[in-house]
Amino acid sequence: MNKRDRKIRVQPATAAKVMKINKGLLFKAEEKQTKAKTITPYTPPSGVIPTEKRQSALAMDSTDYSYVNQVYGGQQQFLGYPYLAMLALRPEFRKMSETIAREMTRKWIEIVCTGDEDKSDKIKQLDDAMKHFNVRDAFRKAAEMDGLYGRGQIYIDVKKPDGVRAFEDHDELQTPLILDKAKITKDSLIGFNTVEPVWTYPSAFNADQPLRPDYYKPNAWYVMGTTVHKSRLMMFVSREVPDILKAAYNFGGLSLSQMAEPYVDNWIRTRNSVGDMIHSFSLTVLKTNLQGTLSGSDDGTDLFTRVDLFNRVRDNRGAMVVDKDSEEIDQINTPLSGLDALQAQAQEQMASVSSIPLVFLLGITPQGLNASSEGEILVFETTIHAMQELLFADNLKTVLDVIQLSLFGEIDPEITFKFVSLREMTEKEQAEIRQIDAAADAALIDAGVLSPEDSLMRIAADPNSPYHGLETNSDAELLDDE
Repeated sequence: MNKRDRKIRVQPATAAKVMKINKGLLFKAEEKQTKAKTITPYTPPSGVIPTEKRQSALAMDSTDYSYVNQVYGGQQQFLGYPYLAMLALRPEFRKMSETIAREMTRKWIEIVCTGDEDKSDKIKQLDDAMKHFNVRDAFRKAAEMDGLYGRGQIYIDVKKPDGVRAFEDHDELQTPLILDKAKITKDSLIGFNTVEPVWTYPSAFNADQPLRPDYYKPNAWYVMGTTVHKSRLMMFVSREVPDILKAAYNFGGLSLSQMAEPYVDNWIRTRNSVGDMIHSFSLTVLKTNLQGTLSGSDDGTDLFTRVDLFNRVRDNRGAMVVDKDSEEIDQINTPLSGLDALQAQAQEQMASVSSIPLVFLLGITPQGLNASSEGEILVFETTIHAMQELLFADNLKTVLDVIQLSLFGEIDPEITFKFVSLREMTEKEQAEIRQIDAAADAALIDAGVLSPEDSLMRIAADPNSPYHGLETNSDAELLDDE
């Protein structure tokens, strides 16, 4: 009998054994997964709370966490500051918070006077003081902490009337920082210092009377063992959590990093999958004689040695020699169409949770004819302005009052501020607006509503006009009178 005519007998397959799963092990596995997502009380690092007050401070958290986990199912537990700090080292998370914080402070504010009296000298002093105390940078850091950790705080560093710094007197730190000249004397302001939330923990808060305005709002904070009244620490929380979860989140909010983590993980998973597919999109199939190996007549050493040799010399520029009678090579390529769309979709989802356009977050501009990011940028600027009002407005009012008391010994109610628009018009847009204004002035002058002098004074007083500061007839008359 010829070897090629020889038939290989294959033993009939035996009945597959049914795999039995131990229900106890299954329960333990499920319990382990649930435990990883359980919402638990927040415990600060050692040293934040004074040792003698640690137990009583932690006991203030009377939240029924069993009920919380039953209702919420542990879907969104606090990740903890160490984990959030590690996320802050990754570019996907850091760039989100940095971009928002930078845009919120890029154009900053303009100090203005609401009255008719000229207070330009006061305003200039306030502007200089804001720069001297690095208020803009402090607010940028606080906004960045709010994004990375869910809460930012700025300590108002002042001296007591006797000249001693407040943080050197623990009794003084526990008293309210009243915005009055008796409390904040002239030249008493030292600066504004940002404090990361990991170093603070609420000292006392109302957790049983929802009708009071201070419900779940700490009245004082422990800052590395020192009790500080809430009025001395300006709070920055843009994404508050429900009251029942505030204690678990250390009375902060939901960080942008925690919100974005599922979307960032999806983006990284998609990016890696696309990279793997591109790396191995071409599969080489070597067809050879496998009869002996499959039948068990040999141990397959020759086969694996042959495959190893094939892989060692195989590349796009190499030559491969095969046996013309027993071997054949096929090339199978994985279709790569649509991978760019999947990757782009993952990027868009990652950007959507932060409300940051791709052109800001990743520098990616829209593709195609007449494609523009103008609409996205306009929406983003509107969002940033809303966040400025939400996160900055009240604290900026406090900063301005404290600086006024330190500079002038009083608070001028007519001095306030406004956020500078983030919108930057092109020269063409500015020229078109001036043309429209000129046409409107001409119509009003022809109707006798305005005089040419009124129009000239308006143009000269407009800081955005190329004719700003132009001498008018009224200026000349004042000079003549002098």
